[in-house]
Amino acid sequence: MTHDDEHTHDEHDETTHTPQPLPGVDPADLHAAVDALAGALHDYVATAVGVRAEFGAGEADEDPRILALESRIGGLNAELYDLLHARLGMHADLVGMTWQDEDETDEDAAPLDGEVDTFHVGLVVSRTPAAGDRTLDSVLDLVEEGASAITHTLVGAGFEVAEWGVSRGAHVEFGDEHDDADEDDA
Repeated sequence: MTHDDEHTHDEHDETTHTPQPLPGVDPADLHAAVDALAGALHDYVATAVGVRAEFGAGEADEDPRILALESRIGGLNAELYDLLHARLGMHADLVGMTWQDEDETDEDAAPLDGEVDTFHVGLVVSRTPAAGDRTLDSVLDLVEEGASAITHTLVGAGFEVAEWGVSRGAHVEFGDEHDDADEDDA
């Protein structure tokens, strides 16, 4: 079952989700959210440098100071996303990461004919005080909006996305995967 099967999207504000331009928006609160996020990122860098001076990389990744800052940054990212969504009606894709290989050419591109595969993203999410009134149930809305943004990015890059879905606590099963599992059992 996907998120759309369980929920409707009545929470969209018609004044911000209109196809018409949205003039006269005061960006002060948006800039304040970015400043808070930038401050947290600077805190992370300073803390990470200090933690690495004390511990190896594996231990540093699990250091409570690092984990707390990562959680704080995740919460601030969510707050910025929510603010952009509420004020501008946009579904900002601000947390993705992209590496560009300088040596990459069109010759490196994968063959086009008949290649289909599934890709999965798993998230382990915990609620922190920074989440405010948001519950873990609200994470599904954010994940779905992120999946939608990823889908649009893939389509814009020339790929076809035949199916996508999100779920909580379970792997998303697509029609072909279920059929493959039946064949494996035979």
